[in-house]
Amino acid sequence: MKHDICSSKRPRTVGEALQFCSEALASGDVFFGHGTDNAWDEAVELVLFAAQLPAGSGEDVLPLVLDQTVTTRLFALLRRRIEEQIPLPYLTGRAWFAGLQFHCDQRAIIPRSPIAELILGDFQPWYSGPAPTRILDLCCGGGCIGLAAAYYYPDAHVDLLDIDGAALELARENALLLGVEKRVSICQSDLFATLGDVRYDLILSNPPYVDAQDLANMPAEYHHEPERALGSGADGLDLTRRILRVAGEFLRDTGLLIVEVGNSWPALEAAYPKMPFTWVEFEHGGEGVFALTAAELQDSSTRV
Repeated sequence: MKHDICSSKRPRTVGEALQFCSEALASGDVFFGHGTDNAWDEAVELVLFAAQLPAGSGEDVLPLVLDQTVTTRLFALLRRRIEEQIPLPYLTGRAWFAGLQFHCDQRAIIPRSPIAELILGDFQPWYSGPAPTRILDLCCGGGCIGLAAAYYYPDAHVDLLDIDGAALELARENALLLGVEKRVSICQSDLFATLGDVRYDLILSNPPYVDAQDLANMPAEYHHEPERALGSGADGLDLTRRILRVAGEFLRDTGLLIVEVGNSWPALEAAYPKMPFTWVEFEHGGEGVFALTAAELQDSSTRV
């Protein structure tokens, strides 16, 4: 049975609010996939945000009494989440990636790439070069991948490129939030177009990769995100083809290319049957991310 939020009895405590929101979300016509994958985790984020409690709060906050200002804010957020199917990070204005908090709004897609796990794991065992000193985040959007790399690699300079000026403004805000603005360069560019002869240890990219059919059939929540940041042609690979064509020219000899293509990975393998993709397996979920070394790219360029 669906909850009637307007006529519901207001929860008195954090614990009651968590239960109420979880049940409302579970019975609502919502899709989870923007930082959480279930109603309870999303309820926790929603209640803690509305009550202005730390994101890592424990069970000791459950008995806390909520005043009417908090419950009014909570009901307003919950109503928009369910009735308008707006992803929660767009309602709260915050999202987490690689253990870091980012500003989040509709200028860019919501951070959720499994590449976070690679950043936290030093790209092992796929990267075998020296400690990275130059990293590129290609199609950076709001900057989560490149800025997380800058945060965890304090000796590296990171370039963030995207064609969308609005997304880049969000990336600049996030660079300031994380305190890495002096070690990053954020530039508007159609893929590699603005780069000179620079070479990178790591090129990381989460480009648009959703094919036309999947884009049309996505849950309503995804349609609140910028369409140009999701779709990439009929098979989802328009931008990935362009990346593969020239990425090797921008990698150092020991460099590594990491690209996310999500559900379009079977189409990519069919399009490039001779390309020696290494498909990364993730401990914490996610698929469709490949790795290619500079040597593999150079060798494959003669065989594609």
